[in-house]
Amino acid sequence: MPYIIDGHNLIPKVAGIDLQNIDDEKQLIQQLQAFARRSGKSIEVFFDKAPPGQARRQTHGKVTAFFVRETRTADAAIAARLRALGGGARNWTVVSSDREVQAGARACHAGVISSQVFAKQLATPSSGPDPVAGKKVSAEVNQEEVEYWLKQFTED
Repeated sequence: MPYIIDGHNLIPKVAGIDLQNIDDEKQLIQQLQAFARRSGKSIEVFFDKAPPGQARRQTHGKVTAFFVRETRTADAAIAARLRALGGGARNWTVVSSDREVQAGARACHAGVISSQVFAKQLATPSSGPDPVAGKKVSAEVNQEEVEYWLKQFTED
């Protein structure tokens, strides 16, 4: 299931990220990118109070970040996204500890995970650096192995 995340609700729960930091959204997006690579899941993260002149939508691999203008809240944008998904909302999981956001997600039949629980998933050892990233993968096959398997599949 892909995720819809209430970004500023999650940030205080993630170790090493502080809402007071000017790059808090960027730091969260980087952690979400690593999680998305490991899990193969798509993520949409919504942030309140987009800075003037900043793109409202940014794509970072499997993570799409939505920066909501001051005239609207991320909570309202998440609710609108769930409504737009219609019946497909049941295939998504919403990450937030905000009771109103959770209730809206449940009303649309989406899954719900609290920010605390999701932050623990981000912090698990499997959420560390990708052990395969940057390493060359060998596809060499021993000729004896090839002959063995050919025999296995071609014998009558």
